Amino acid sequence: MTSTRASSSPSAPTSGLGVAGAGGAGLAYALGAYGLWGVLPVYFLLLAPAGPFEIVAWRVLFSLVFCAVLLVVTGALRSFLALLRQPRLVGTMGLAGAFIVVNWTVFISATLSGHVVEAALGYFINPIVTVLLGVVVLRERLRTTQWVAVGLSAVAVLVIAIGAGRPPFISLVLAFSFGLYGLVKKQVGGRVDAVGGLTLETLWIAPFAAVTLIVLHVTGLGGGVVLGTVSVGHTLATIGTGVITAVPLLLFASATRRLPLTTVGLTQYVAPVLQFVVGVVVLGEHMSAARWVGFAIVWVASIVLTVDMVRAGRRSRRPLAVAPTA
Repeated sequence: MTSTRASSSPSAPTSGLGVAGAGGAGLAYALGAYGLWGVLPVYFLLLAPAGPFEIVAWRVLFSLVFCAVLLVVTGALRSFLALLRQPRLVGTMGLAGAFIVVNWTVFISATLSGHVVEAALGYFINPIVTVLLGVVVLRERLRTTQWVAVGLSAVAVLVIAIGAGRPPFISLVLAFSFGLYGLVKKQVGGRVDAVGGLTLETLWIAPFAAVTLIVLHVTGLGGGVVLGTVSVGHTLATIGTGVITAVPLLLFASATRRLPLTTVGLTQYVAPVLQFVVGVVVLGEHMSAARWVGFAIVWVASIVLTVDMVRAGRRSRRPLAVAPTA
């Protein structure tokens, strides 16, 4: 999760037509980013029969390769190498990498095991979990409406847990791993851009990804390593995990430069909505009465939190927006 504050630029368009054009392009970039994140379950399903650990490992390695190419092509390699001379920053990004690899692994495992709806719930409640982490870790004070959203989310999780006979572990792990990822990235602030950040994160976890592939190949666990044994299309799709990881981040970064971040924040629910639709409509996952009630409560909590965000944004004109990296 990357937090970005609004900023002004001397090169920003000043005419009404220019602002409108930039706003339209920015909205398209934001919808493109969250739209791509929303349909990721469909993409990962195309990678079967590869197991979740193999997919995550290749995703890490191919993301690192793609980001390295981007750094060279865009001329940002020198500034990235300068980041490597900041040990504290590099260590912080390593911790972020640990949280995001947990998030990726759980999300892909959920997708391949028929739990896309439960994964979507995790991203619906993530903004609320982020607010809660701000209280617990950063000692931030919540407004009344934020407490209402947190309370409603807790009730929703309880309703779903009672209906299913177990807590929604997938949702909770996704929400908290991504929330903690965002918390760590907040310590970095604007010192690292989207591509540089993803490069550092994947650079940290690349050795573990390589070891994972070796273990899978040697032991045959989870079907072993299937890359190159299925079809050319499957191989290309697996290599493409690097692209589908980085491109939404770049679109998000472009959106934040052109839109008020309140607007960007409002579009963040596009991703879990699309994931929910994929799970229910495309994959036909079962929705019990308790699950419908729980989701309805979460949606109310999301509306409450969104209204609070808009009001706070109007007062401060410095709202925050978050980029998911599922």
